[in-house]
Amino acid sequence: MCRSIKTLRPPFTPDPGEDDVRAAALQYVRKVSGFRAPAAHNRAVFDEAVDAVAEATARLLEGLEVRGARQP
Repeated sequence: MCRSIKTLRPPFTPDPGEDDVRAAALQYVRKVSGFRAPAAHNRAVFDEAVDAVAEATARLLEGLEVRGARQP
């Protein structure tokens, strides 16, 4: 879908931080909306979407069980 969104689960990204999750969410919302930067009248809904996607992404990453991944 969007080539600039990187894989955040181990072993591709050993310890993704909040910034990584937020960047991926932003890229997703940009792609889906078609806006790199929304107009002022769309800013609130755009930001809400980024927050929602970031939260869902964080829950997904926390819940994934990656078999065969090396634990630190």
